Amino acid sequence: MSRYRDQEALDDTVAPIVVNNNNFAKGEPTLLSFDDAKTMFHEFGHGLHGLLSRVRYRSQSGTAVRQDFVEFPSQIFEHWMSAPETLRRYARHYRTGEPIPVPLLRRLLAARTFNQGFATVEYTGSALFDLELHREPDPEDVDLVRFERELLERIGMPREVGLRHRPAHFQHLFAGGGYAAGYYAYLWAEVLDADGFAAFAEAGDVFDPALAARLKDIYSAGDTRDPMALYRAFRGREPTIAVLLEQRGLTAGQ
Repeated sequence: MSRYRDQEALDDTVAPIVVNNNNFAKGEPTLLSFDDAKTMFHEFGHGLHGLLSRVRYRSQSGTAVRQDFVEFPSQIFEHWMSAPETLRRYARHYRTGEPIPVPLLRRLLAARTFNQGFATVEYTGSALFDLELHREPDPEDVDLVRFERELLERIGMPREVGLRHRPAHFQHLFAGGGYAAGYYAYLWAEVLDADGFAAFAEAGDVFDPALAARLKDIYSAGDTRDPMALYRAFRGREPTIAVLLEQRGLTAGQ
């Protein structure tokens, strides 16, 4: 998702211009994998964040929000891609037009929990490494090899997992610094998106109009309100990690 023009209303109403560029492999016909479709919904979630913005100042428009909140509007939108109501309508055989068979759909959705224990530990280890490294008062004198080894020992990182990114190529931190001390943001956003989409499941309608209107308020607010205040207004409470653990298959009995 890219922005050619941000929404604002300081002197006059300025409409946003937003584009999604999808690098899908061409074919005859062009077919999307499950991951391709998920990426498309993710980036369109960012697009909606820009398109639905209704703020006065350009500096607070659309996706110009706190770093650990910017992925929530995109990640929650991914859930509608994998909702059975969506897949049965759009995941159709390109020749026969038949919707995806229910047994196949069930297996596809169940497979999402595969290897999530490894993935969760791997990501969390890198997030903790990022935070600890940015607490160092004299970073110029840090021995990264020793720092990494001692941190992994201290947090009990299994040797079979290790760091997702070694320090020398941890580009989220060192190739621009946009996520420096903020790599945790993706997992935190997943806590929000899992808990947030659960509201629609609890309502029994993934297209519940009242919930959708409250979610739209988050997309339109930009950086004009505290993110947690926006979330509480949408969800009626602060988020919990319970839904994320269940979604990843990490609760007892799964």
